[in-house]
Amino acid sequence: MTEKARVSLIEPENTTGIMRLYFKAVEKFLNRVPNSRKISAHTPMVTMLMLPFSATLQREGAGGLLSNKIKEIAIIKTSHLNGCAYWFAHNTSLGQAAGITEEQVQIIGSDDYMLSDALTDREKAAVLWAEHVTKNTARSRDDIFDIVRQSFDESEIVELTLISAYFNMNNRFMDSLKIPLEHGDDVNKIKGSGSLEPEKVREYLQTILDNWPEEFPKPNPD
Repeated sequence: MTEKARVSLIEPENTTGIMRLYFKAVEKFLNRVPNSRKISAHTPMVTMLMLPFSATLQREGAGGLLSNKIKEIAIIKTSHLNGCAYWFAHNTSLGQAAGITEEQVQIIGSDDYMLSDALTDREKAAVLWAEHVTKNTARSRDDIFDIVRQSFDESEIVELTLISAYFNMNNRFMDSLKIPLEHGDDVNKIKGSGSLEPEKVREYLQTILDNWPEEFPKPNPD
């Protein structure tokens, strides 16, 4: 039985104006409109500005330094540790499109991945760092950082840390609001969205600027 979300999912066909434009941009970016975006649409300005950050961070092609495979390895480990079925399913699908095998998914989720011959040293370091960022032990483990920087330069470590930290937030967001996973066919549509064309980002940002409101609503009273 599918668990019901704690807040309503906003369906694209029920929107108008800038939110309708937002959903069209999501569909262009991701080839679909996932439930995560239907929920975050409750805070339209926040989610509209988060989309290009999220897409650029997670996908190749728009300025990121890491390959999709490394990104997805880190996200899979993060989501597995947090027990977030939603993002684990989504990023296992994206990971498969990036070349991660089912065997590697199992190894990434295990405790003895550092001993595996199925992962390269760089891939093991990505799993290791994602694990310690997620457990909030990275700060005190200089020995772990020393292992990671043998495989990644400083800029890559910053991006890898951003990815792990961002998906810790995403895991908690999805699980706290009990956002349901889409059907398998819908999840698998994400496989075609592993790369991001810079022009798509530019067009999206231009759309936001062209429709920027002259006034914003005041915060709700306490």
